[in-house]
Order: sequence, then structure tokens, then C-alpha cells
Amino acid sequence: MRAFVVEKYKQPLVLRDVPEPVVGERDVLVRVEAASLNQLDEKIRSGEFAQILPYALPVVLGNDLAGTVIRVGRLVQRFQPGDRVFARPDDSRIGTFAERISVAEADLAVVPTSISMVEAGSLPLVALTAWQALVERGGVGPGQKVLIHAGAGGVGSIAIQLAAHLGATVATTASAANAEFVRELGADVVIDYRAQDFAEELSGYDLVLDSLGGENLEKSLWVLKPGGTAIGISGPPDPAFAAARGMNPFLRLAIAALSRKIRRHAKKLGVTYEFLFMRADGAQLGEIAALVDQGVLRPVVAQTYPFARLPEALAGLAGGGSRGKTVITLAD
Repeated sequence: MRAFVVEKYKQPLVLRDVPEPVVGERDVLVRVEAASLNQLDEKIRSGEFAQILPYALPVVLGNDLAGTVIRVGRLVQRFQPGDRVFARPDDSRIGTFAERISVAEADLAVVPTSISMVEAGSLPLVALTAWQALVERGGVGPGQKVLIHAGAGGVGSIAIQLAAHLGATVATTASAANAEFVRELGADVVIDYRAQDFAEELSGYDLVLDSLGGENLEKSLWVLKPGGTAIGISGPPDPAFAAARGMNPFLRLAIAALSRKIRRHAKKLGVTYEFLFMRADGAQLGEIAALVDQGVLRPVVAQTYPFARLPEALAGLAGGGSRGKTVITLAD
């Protein structure tokens, strides 16, 4: 089986033969037909997330897929060969940049009937991120105000649609060229990040979803009302994340140190900072699929590449600026 592998951090991906996936009793073997690229893929390749995602190299990269079921494990009940499925595999079992992958039944959902496999392949990681930030953690509902950074990007384009569906007033940052696009997605307020300072324009927000980190995250705390929450998906990781992953005491201290500054800043302002590293969840993905078929959420695919050009596509992702997701396709 052919797959793209990270052999050494900071080195280009390598296409090579790898062993066939092992299919356990509760696993589903899927022929990958579409797999989208995420900033997480580049962070893993570069070694930026090595401390919190310590993969043993070489490792097959890829965190999103849509495809067709080939075979199921003995105890699998919800899927059968021929089913069209999509998933974000558990982070311990990534590897969607391959011809086939074995995925836990619990992480899979049936592809929405109203979209293509390419569109389905663009959704799992970003849609689950938006769901877990806005629904699970944020409890977003009518009357609330939500700021979503980088609204034209992969996470942002789905999060805007979901927040609007939940009844929130939605603000977002985007370029002037993407202003009308994000308004069509459901944004009520659009801040041109090149010409305006969102921290001066906005105030009284209940929730900020930040995908940029650094100074952008620090400034985001100022737009929150007392008791509000900033959720960061680019880091820094916080002690709750370290505890949830069962890290050893040394790593917990190291993780706590990474986010100490932003947590102290938040506390002084009477708000909260949380790090979100989304998790695989087939049940949530099923709810997302229903919203897609209802016309509430629509995937945004910026461009597609054939499987062989994946390294080129990943290099282009680092530049940012595109609307929605980049997806690779695998021919039969």
C-alpha cells in the first residue's frame, strides 16, 4: 500500500510502500477517496507539536478522510462494505494520506447524501473543531456574541455557519476580498484585519474562537465581556489539556508553563482562556452530517490536488489565504 510518510521532522513527505492496515474487531477498513489538508498536518511534519503529539517516526500523515468501506471487524455493527463514510481518526491512529486506513467504528459517520466525497473529505476535523468549541464548550445560543478569527479559512468558514445557526451574533476577521464571502456564510460583522484593529472595534463578546495564537490571542481577551471565554486551537496548550491526556507530572508542568502568561492575563481581565485540541467523535460527525443535508452547513473546498501532488499542496497550505479547505483525491 502506498502512503505519504513523515520520516524526519522538518523534512518533506515521502511517498513509499507501507504495511497494510491492521483491522481490529471494532475497526473499519476504508478505501480513501478524498483527504483534506489541515494546519495540524504541517505542525506535525515540522515537529511543532512533537511535545503534545509524540509520534514514533516514521508516521503516515493525514487527519481527514472520506471513502468507501472495504471490510469491517467482527464486532462492527453500524457499517458494512460499500458504505460511504467520513471521519477524523483518533489522533493516535492518523494516516489518511494513504490508499487505505483502518478506523475505529466509533470515529466514523455516513457521508451526507447531498455532497460529494471531496466535500465530505474537507469536513471532519474543521467541523468537529467548530462543534466542540461552540456547542460542547461554548454552549452558544441566541443572544450571544461570538468572534471567529480567520473566517474565510477551514475552521472559520464552518464555525461562522454553525454559530449563525445557533442564533449568535457573529463577528469575524477576514481580508476585504473575503468580506462578502464571510457575510454569505452568516457573519454579521466583518473586520478587515489589514485595515482595522478588531480589539478597538469589538467589545462585550461571550466567546472568541482563535486559530492564530500569539498576539492575536492576547488581544482577543480584550473583546470579551466579564466571564467570557477565548478558545484557542493553535495553542498554547493548558493544564486541562495535559491532564485530559494523562501526561506525566514533568510534562504537565511544562505545558502549564507554556500557557501561564495568557491564563494570567485572562484572569486579570475576568475572562477565561481554554485550549482546544479537537477529538475524533463519530456521533458528533453524524449530527454535523444531518446539518449538511438540511442545508445549514455547506463545505467550502478551495482547491483539489491529485494524491501524487500532496507535498506541493501541503507546502502551499503554509502560505494561508485560501478560502475553505484543500483536498487531495485518490484515483481507483
